[in-house]
Formats: sequence, C-alpha cells, structure tokens
Amino acid sequence: MIILAILAILFALLLIGVPVAFALGGLGLGMLVFGGFSPLMAPQSILSTLDGFILLAVPLFLLMSNVLLKGGVGRDLFGAVQAWVGHWPGGLAVATILSCGLFAAISGSSVATAATIGTVAIPEMVSRGYDRRFVYGLLAAGGTLGILIPPSIPMIVFGFVAEESVIALFLAGIGPGLLLVGMFVIYSMIYARVSDSYTPMPKASWSDRGEASLRALPSLALALLIVVGLYSGAFTPTEASAVGFAAALVITGLVLRSLTWRGFWEAVRDSAVTTAAILLIIAGAKVFGKAIALYRIPQDISAFIAANIDGSLTFILLVSAVLLIMGLVFETLSMILIMTPVLLPAAMALGFDPIWFGIFMVIMVECALITPPVGLNLYVIQAVARVSLSQVARGVWPFLLLMLLCVAVLFAWPDLALYIPFKW
Repeated sequence: MIILAILAILFALLLIGVPVAFALGGLGLGMLVFGGFSPLMAPQSILSTLDGFILLAVPLFLLMSNVLLKGGVGRDLFGAVQAWVGHWPGGLAVATILSCGLFAAISGSSVATAATIGTVAIPEMVSRGYDRRFVYGLLAAGGTLGILIPPSIPMIVFGFVAEESVIALFLAGIGPGLLLVGMFVIYSMIYARVSDSYTPMPKASWSDRGEASLRALPSLALALLIVVGLYSGAFTPTEASAVGFAAALVITGLVLRSLTWRGFWEAVRDSAVTTAAILLIIAGAKVFGKAIALYRIPQDISAFIAANIDGSLTFILLVSAVLLIMGLVFETLSMILIMTPVLLPAAMALGFDPIWFGIFMVIMVECALITPPVGLNLYVIQAVARVSLSQVARGVWPFLLLMLLCVAVLFAWPDLALYIPFKW
C-alpha cells in the first residue's frame, strides 16, 4: 500500500504539471521527513551524486553532438551512405538507418541523431515518393539508435546509478545495436518491395562514391577515434567525450568550415539547457532513491517478486509492461533513475546479469522515445518535418514492434549483449 501511495502521489504531481526533477526531489524529501529521517540527507545525497566524475561525460557528449548538428555533419554522412546503398530496394530508407547508426556511434544522444539525420533525410525521401508516415516513423525509430549504439548517455547514467562499468555497458550495447539496425534495414527493404510507391535511385558511379566518402571522412574518423579510444582502454568515457568534443570543433570549424560562431553559441546554449535539466532530474531522483532505500522498498519488491513471480520470463514480461506504461508519462533518464534502484536488486536476485539488465532497460526506454504523448523523438521529427504529432506517431508502430522483438531475442540469447564485454 505504501508503494502504491507513493506512485499515486508521484503521478499526481506530474499530471498537475510539476517538473519531473522537482516532483521526484520534493516527494523524496517529504518521504524523509514523514518517515522521521533527517531532511539533511537530501542535500547530502545531491552533493554526493553531482560530484561524480563520470557525469562530466554528459555535457561533453551533448556539446559534441550539438556542434556536429550545427556544423551540418549529417549531410555529408548521409550523402556518403546514400552513394553506396541508394540504389538498393528502399535505398534511401536503408541509407537513413545506416546514417543513424553511424551518427549514434559519435553522439550518444537519440534526439541529436534524429534531428541531424532527419533534417537531411526527410526532404530527400519525401521527394522520392516514400510514404510520409513511413518516413517519419523511420526517422523517429532510427534516432533511438543514438542511445543503444555506444557511446550512450543513458548507459552512462545507468552505470552511475547501478555502480557498474560504463565501458562494459558500451561493449554490451554493440550486439543489440547492430541487430536492431539489421532489423530496421530488412523491414525497410521489404516495405519498399511491397509498397512500390517510391522512385528508385540510379547506382552512383565509383567517382561519386569516392567524392562523397571523402567529404564524410572527417566524421567517420571521429567515430573511429571514439570507438577505438574507448574499447582499447586509451580513454575513459569522460575522456572520450572531451576528446570527441575537441575533435568535433576541429572538424566542423577548421576542416569543413561549416560551423559559424552563431552555430557554436547555439550549440553551447542548447547543451547547457539540456545538461541543467538532466542534472536536476538526477539530483531529484537521487533524493527519491535515498528515500525509497530507507523505506526498504527495493527489498520489499524483491521479496514480493520472489514469493509471487515464478520464473525469469514472467518477471521480464511484467517489467516490460511497467516500463512501456511508464514511457507514456516519463522520459528516458527519469525512467532509468526511478526504476533502476527498484528493479535491479530483484533482477539480480533472479539471476540476471546487471550489465544485461542495463541493456534491456535501455532498449525498453528506447520504446518510450517513440510512444506518445511524451516520446521526445516524435516531437523532434514533428518539428523537423513541420507536421502533426499524430502523423509521426502513426508511423512508428512497426518499428516499436521490431524493438520489442529485439528484446525477445536478447532474452532468448543473452550472449548477444554479454559475449563482447566478457570476452574483451
């Protein structure tokens, strides 16, 4: 009853318009006072949270992705991929997904991925006769790859909350990320074959391919720098984000000369606003997490699950349903920050590896990015395409089903996520 009352109060606060950070922090503080604990635990929790070195990676990855966005890197990246696969069935759709995957390996942000590739791909696909709902759904879903293919800001936050290795989480995201890219590509090609409502592109010449690849080479070099640096152990995630930001400035400001001073300051401003929002949510969630820990809610939930839920499959189905429902109200980081302290102990009690569970949670919160009414990627594509939210939302359902299928494959074959980090 206490758990239900806490959830009811939290949802009530959100429904009346209280920002997520203040709803979580205020409710956590109220629980501390009501439970007879010292309210000074709240500022202590906040200070001990925000001084974490790993959290420095969040603003730096945001800065890097926003600099690349303002510098128009997505145009060159999309052009290069399009030159190689544009003549395939549904070639522009395939190029869009592959471009999202490549940009995801740089940015760590789903919103930046959707906005960067969407700005270039939407006009091109619409002009070639692709169904608009398919285009909008493809871009909204393709943007979610930004938080599954490492580096990933939500993985950094999960690793921070769960006290697990961020590098291990990054490595674990490679397999599921490539699987999801493959699913999206195959579906796009099948859709193009069945619908036959688009204008195919001619095959690019080798000289055109070489020229397009040369323009995209700096962006690909940045992705390679981050990936090799992270997985070779040369960089920590925070160091990788700093190196990536510096390299993004060099590429867009000196090599491509596509970043203006105005674009740079807009990138700084947007990154500062987003970072402030994220850190406020983290601070509020930490107070809330401290309160539920003192109330022994995670232990009570683990005991309830052990007594009433028979088997890991039932647990995963239940958690998936809960996360899908929460995705209608909460955005990505809020779900991770609220649910990780509650669900992770129960998952580990049932024998789930915490790294595997982190990847599972990231894929499920990916679904929240494309489910109305709070799906951030829906609003990004709506703003880029200047269409109604309902048009975008109607196009995402096939891709949402593919993401849930990816979760099913991950459950049936855990080594999809665990093989690389355990063998690395």
